[in-house]
Amino acid sequence: MNKTLFLYPIPFQINFLFIAMTDKRSSRIIELNEDLTENNDRLAEENNQLLREKNIRAFDFVGAIGAGKTAIIETVVERITNDYRILVINGDVATRIDADRIEKYGAQTIQVNTGRECALNSYHISQVLNNYDLDEVDVLFIENVGNLICPSDFILGTEKRIIIVSITEGPWVIRKHPMLFKFSDIAVINKIDLKDVIDVNIEDMIQDAKEINPNLTILSTSATTGENISKLINCILN
Repeated sequence: MNKTLFLYPIPFQINFLFIAMTDKRSSRIIELNEDLTENNDRLAEENNQLLREKNIRAFDFVGAIGAGKTAIIETVVERITNDYRILVINGDVATRIDADRIEKYGAQTIQVNTGRECALNSYHISQVLNNYDLDEVDVLFIENVGNLICPSDFILGTEKRIIIVSITEGPWVIRKHPMLFKFSDIAVINKIDLKDVIDVNIEDMIQDAKEINPNLTILSTSATTGENISKLINCILN
């Protein structure tokens, strides 16, 4: 399947200014904010219920641009595609570059282009789930838009969230983005094949993640060499 969805604006996202004239001498600005979290969480629960009813394992991958999300998903898909029917939802502002990359390894892919939205939310996922033959899916991977901030506001209804950072992002990337680590289940420190040329202490990064979320499962990987990818697959699926 080669499909791209353009899903914006999101119906329940309302965030605007309303100017109300109280009399000729004054005016006041009222900011009207719908509770986005409440609406998103409601849809996320519906997504989760549907996925459980269909016996689909679902996982959400988050991380910054260049962290290696796509490369890791490619490697994982290549290794498990003979055992599972895999659907990958790729989120990006534009293009289906990542979806095309992953599709070559045996997964079905759907690209969701979010336009000005900086992260996928549960509405995006519900639109895919309600318009796809889920009886043909065993495992769902969701690659979120490259961002370490916005995705923390939007759960999607998946079984686990995997956050991926790389040592090329510097020694403080985990400390600077605590929210996603706090609400993730697995943390991956990627590109460890470059540890001899980049001045980063991987053990310090692991400790930073543990301090933020003691319940995190933490792995260091290389999508390039395949180091610890088997361990990651085991953490995800078992």
